[in-house]
Amino acid sequence: MAQGTVQVTHTGTSRWRRRTGEYASLAAALEAAGDGDVLTVAPGTYRENLVLHRVVTLRGPEGSPGSVRIAPVDGVPLTVRASAVVQDLHIEGQDAAAPALLVEEGAPELVDVRITTRSAAGIEVRGGARPTVRRCTVDNPAGVGIAVVDGGGGVFEECEVVAAAQSGVAVRGGARPRLEHCRVHHASGAGLSVTGENSSLEAVGCEVYEIRGSGVQVTARATAHLTDCDVHRTTADGVTLDTDAVLTLADCRIHDIPENAVDLRSRSVLTLTRTSVRQFGRNGLSVWDPGTRVDANQCEIFDSTGDYPAVWVSDGATAVLESCRVHDVPDALFVLDRGSRADVVDSDLTQVRNTAVSVSDGATAQLDDCRIRDAATGAWFRDHGSGGTLSGCTIDGTQTGVIVTKGADPTIDRCTVTSPAEAGFYVSADGRGSFLNCRVTGSGGYGFHVIDGCRATLRKCRTERCARGGYEFADGGPGTSGDGPVVEDCTSDESAGLRLPEPPQETAVQTTAMSSGLLGAIPGQRTTEQDHLVTAVPDPEKPARTSAAVLGELDALVGLESVKREVRALTDMIEVGRRRQQAGLKAASVRRHLVFTGSPGTGKTTVARLYGEILASLGVLEKGHLVEVSRVDLVGEHIGSTAIRTQEAFERARGGVLFIDEAYALSPEDSGRDFGREAIDTLVKLMEDHRDAVVVIVAGYTAEMERFLSVNPGVASRFSRTVRFGDYGPDELLRIVEQQSEEHEYRLGPGTGEALLKYFTAIPKGPAFGNGRTARQTFEAMVERHAGRVAQLAEPSTDELTLLYPEDLPELP
Repeated sequence: MAQGTVQVTHTGTSRWRRRTGEYASLAAALEAAGDGDVLTVAPGTYRENLVLHRVVTLRGPEGSPGSVRIAPVDGVPLTVRASAVVQDLHIEGQDAAAPALLVEEGAPELVDVRITTRSAAGIEVRGGARPTVRRCTVDNPAGVGIAVVDGGGGVFEECEVVAAAQSGVAVRGGARPRLEHCRVHHASGAGLSVTGENSSLEAVGCEVYEIRGSGVQVTARATAHLTDCDVHRTTADGVTLDTDAVLTLADCRIHDIPENAVDLRSRSVLTLTRTSVRQFGRNGLSVWDPGTRVDANQCEIFDSTGDYPAVWVSDGATAVLESCRVHDVPDALFVLDRGSRADVVDSDLTQVRNTAVSVSDGATAQLDDCRIRDAATGAWFRDHGSGGTLSGCTIDGTQTGVIVTKGADPTIDRCTVTSPAEAGFYVSADGRGSFLNCRVTGSGGYGFHVIDGCRATLRKCRTERCARGGYEFADGGPGTSGDGPVVEDCTSDESAGLRLPEPPQETAVQTTAMSSGLLGAIPGQRTTEQDHLVTAVPDPEKPARTSAAVLGELDALVGLESVKREVRALTDMIEVGRRRQQAGLKAASVRRHLVFTGSPGTGKTTVARLYGEILASLGVLEKGHLVEVSRVDLVGEHIGSTAIRTQEAFERARGGVLFIDEAYALSPEDSGRDFGREAIDTLVKLMEDHRDAVVVIVAGYTAEMERFLSVNPGVASRFSRTVRFGDYGPDELLRIVEQQSEEHEYRLGPGTGEALLKYFTAIPKGPAFGNGRTARQTFEAMVERHAGRVAQLAEPSTDELTLLYPEDLPELP
């Protein structure tokens, strides 16, 4: 397109002095123009570098948007140094060291300007400039979309950054812009970046998405305030705060984030009001470092897609949640490290697959008038120095209401636990705690279960309808030589279970049932974010299964053919050895300790449990139960504590199987003075001294376990063989979905099996691939989508209620 002419309408102080002239170039027109004049540019391409010094209007022709291109070969295409108006222009820049449109002074208006460039920045505002930018778009795959720097400001209304090689909008050097109803997407840096002292950004009604970095990044004493904004589909964290940053989010939505939805550290402060956080791959809120703080009011955090806690508070940080909802997550709240604190008021923690509240490593949690429902564990105070208060809380539908272990000492006041499957309150391993005016109803196990002589205090507590008894004090009950719990004025609806010991001022409450040992289904501590299980010791009244019955369950598992052969071979060797001994013959020595290698979700824990049952059925082990631990359960924080923890774990597994997941973490490559070596040495000695009491299985990723065994010959020599668990193929994943469907009374409709095969073939098989867990999650997602579809039908038929179709498949991750 050739260069056109420029028409200038000159406007004097009187309308009678208006006149019009035409100029062959923009430069000539600008030279002739005065304040208030209008420059109408004819369609064409202008290879000029323009500078607006006067208060003029520079615009393209009406009805031909984009027909005027300002496209010099280098330098800044358009520089504005006055309160001019620029409208309906298309600006193109090629200089990687300069912006395409530079605003340096005044309060100009930029309207309907399209910038397609490969410049340092699409639009740059600096100094005292305060432009109003409306309906402008920036496409800059070589630099920043919009940069507001060095004290600049202005308002950007309904603007769009469609591509940027760096940040979509960058604010620094004390700049203070405002964005209204803008869209920023397809940036390779942060969507919105605010950095430096006195730098500030205000955004209202904006959307940030498809970002190859963080959606919003506020650092180095900068501040930002977002209202009614959406941040979604980033590759890094949704929102990042660092180094004394301050951010306020009000009525915002953060979702579809593969990493942390919000991550803040280094004394940053975040305030969230009526904001939702959902579909995040790691933590919903990740809060680190002393002085860092989150205040959330009327917020919702839900629908995690990963295996991490929804709220993570560590290294001395603080989180305050008031009137919030956290649901459909693996874990709701994890508080760890001395100085870390969480205060939760009038909030709901529901649909939690593992632990609703976990407090460890000296941290503190305060929950007031909260409701915990449908979780494996309601609250777990894990270790020495960890504590806090639960006051006026209700805990409903958990495996265990509250767990206190390893010297933790919380106060539980006026709390009610309803319908726990195992116990209302469980205290073990030197746990303490004060339980005041608490109540347990409808427990499938005990109301209060205190073992190992733990010095807990129970005052004015009440139990009702507990299947195994209201109170159980194993290994030292009330009033036994100063050890065990202190129990005062407690009652139960089981009158036969009440006993008044001497002295009379202390009322002890016990049941006649005997303890069966460790409480079933208590999750163990975590290495990363995935809880482990301590499987219950078998009920002595329940007949043990035969080895044939257990092997039948093993055979019913999908896939794992080589694993099944290995286990059968071991079983045959042990069975024949037993019969040879009965016949008075020598039996070959069979080392029963095993190494399991493979990816997550391949059934290692399930096979370990069955292996223990098989050994118990053959009389090799006394009980055959499974105790699952990891590094955090074995390795202490100071010299000597590791040996104690390892011995405790070994004792819990006596008569059964000790399953050490991610065992390679006991010997990290950069171990230095790591206490993991002490755990290994203690374990090796215990295996030697009690070789017939416990079977040990170490498990983990194949490559890491090979390294672990190669650098620990003392460990390697104790294991007879390695069993490798391969990844599931698409056919096997389909079979798992079919089994899940049959178990839950669903059926696969026509074409669904073929669609599942294609889905499992295409699904990424990276480190996050969950094998059997992925298959189960796929089935759960199909059921959810089926429910959303069938719920719209007035009177669905039986087929409509049971058949799953290809359309119910979730999107590929």
